[in-house]
Amino acid sequence: MSNTSKFRKLAGFSAFAFAAITAANSVNAANWRYAHEEYEGDVQDVYAYKFKEYVEENSDHTVQVFRFGELGESDDIMEQTQAGILNFVNQSPGFTGSLIPEAQIFFIPYLMPTDMETVITFFRESKAINEDFPELYSEQGLELLKMYPEGEMVVTVDEPVTSPEEFRNKKIRVMTNPLLSETYSAFGATPTPLPWGEVYGALQTNMIQGQENPIFWIESGGLYEVSPNLVFTGHGWFTTAMMANQNFYNGLSDEDKKLVRDAADYAFEEIIVHIDGLADEALEKIQAASDRVTVTRLNDEQIEAFRARAPQVEERFINMTGERGQQLLDQFKADLEAVQGQ
Repeated sequence: MSNTSKFRKLAGFSAFAFAAITAANSVNAANWRYAHEEYEGDVQDVYAYKFKEYVEENSDHTVQVFRFGELGESDDIMEQTQAGILNFVNQSPGFTGSLIPEAQIFFIPYLMPTDMETVITFFRESKAINEDFPELYSEQGLELLKMYPEGEMVVTVDEPVTSPEEFRNKKIRVMTNPLLSETYSAFGATPTPLPWGEVYGALQTNMIQGQENPIFWIESGGLYEVSPNLVFTGHGWFTTAMMANQNFYNGLSDEDKKLVRDAADYAFEEIIVHIDGLADEALEKIQAASDRVTVTRLNDEQIEAFRARAPQVEERFINMTGERGQQLLDQFKADLEAVQGQ
């Protein structure tokens, strides 16, 4: 995108909104601007408001939260954060992957464990998460404050599937992320990258038109084809990251830097409680809404058929990221081994 196009995009906001956001540019401003890529009540929204809660209860600062669409889509809010228009942004590695290719590591299937306790311990203790990733984000003018899981990934299709062969020729919508497309191609499906906003809009259109087949998704699991058959393959956890404009953060007083770090930690602890059981609650609501919904949980033998295809995705990741990607992957695996050995 050219600089002229970026300027025109930003200039499209109302004069009032743009003036209000720009006013937050000063590191001494009492009102901080925070944008995320989800909707009211979604995981990123809950995290943002817990961050806001801590900041406002422990300082004179205020935090203004912008949800998806209020300032554009995921790429828009990232550009605004890098430009210093926004102070904080929450964005999943699925979208950050074009900026930081190594962030796509979370889409290597079967790399992450499946049980929540191990996953949470990994995010707390991993050197890759807490030391290596901040350096990668720093290169893009971003101060990585926290990475956290949103929930297990779930695939939805037009009929129950239990093998890669049954996925053949199935069209599945995925985030605009090359490695995620590689994953579902390896699984046998035909992925179609699509921005989040377009999928949500299509969902609303179908609901308004009274489409005969029920249309569902599980928010904590990410972005998937909207169909009535849910398949749990155990291939990964949806991850997201909260960060600040680095110039803004570096310009804060030591007291405010600690405030920001403490608020990010507080929101992390709160979100871990929030997502515990969230997918089960969503499933209950979906199944209560329609008796046409099926839920398929693959057994160990069925999972192995998919797991056998993971190495080609890992190879693709290394081809995309080079030596740095290999080093990150090695550290990732070492961290996981340490956690699982506890």
